[in-house]
Amino acid sequence: MVGGAARGTDRGRRQLRLTHNDNRDLASVEVFTDPEHRNRGHGSTMLARLEQEAAAAGRTRLLAECAYPITAPQDGAGHPYADFLRHRGFTFGIGDVQRHLDLPVPGRLLDELIASAEPHRPTYVFRSFAGRIPEGLLAEYAALCGALMTEAPTGDLVLEPANVDVDAFRAEQEVLTRQGRTRYGTVAIAEDGTLAGYTDIVVSDHDRGRGYQWGTLVWSAHRGHRLGLALKARNLVSLQRRRPDVHVVRTWNAEVNDHMVGVNDLLGFSPVERLGEFQKDPGAS
Repeated sequence: MVGGAARGTDRGRRQLRLTHNDNRDLASVEVFTDPEHRNRGHGSTMLARLEQEAAAAGRTRLLAECAYPITAPQDGAGHPYADFLRHRGFTFGIGDVQRHLDLPVPGRLLDELIASAEPHRPTYVFRSFAGRIPEGLLAEYAALCGALMTEAPTGDLVLEPANVDVDAFRAEQEVLTRQGRTRYGTVAIAEDGTLAGYTDIVVSDHDRGRGYQWGTLVWSAHRGHRLGLALKARNLVSLQRRRPDVHVVRTWNAEVNDHMVGVNDLLGFSPVERLGEFQKDPGAS
């Protein structure tokens, strides 16, 4: 579960996010200064205030993200956003790349990719849905989502596995509904009836035409069968059938995640921007 608060003025905005069930020494911080008011110390002041609030909440480590052009170095060195964090004690943890996929992807290509995965894996049953996660899948789906934090590459970031609370996960679905967000997901069900993997894309009523890839994960016992490709291709088939108004999907991948980057390349994603994840231990500065 994540809690947090955002505060802002006409000069900028700051946000502090805290997890309550795991990583209880960690706080995620975000500051944004209006372009007209930059280079006047407002960002530094807001960040210092967030560090104080995090310390008051018993948090000893900070995480922050910033975006920079795809042409910049992986760690953002030389870009003002990355240098802002670095000059204030943050160190680079891992680099991500934002990729876009224009829709619709030709049905023939998706069919070919699905078929190409068939000879490489045992028998799985795939199930797609829109909206709420079916109750019978909920606990295992929550476990997969929670594992994504540490199962995906984390670079030099220090993170502990998520402690999944199924009731809290169920409550988050209520929040998604109130926010006008709809989840489009596909799962792979193994022969013993358990979930082997999942993928999902979320579409917002307030950001029409765009879908956001939230997560894709296959349990380690089921890897090596091209399930990731089969899941993502099948989910795109489902999304395009249900939501022809969505014309682009955005995703972020760790640059070192060669497998998922390869899957996205096959689907037609193109890199557009970098995202750096930074961390700080205030006690060590």
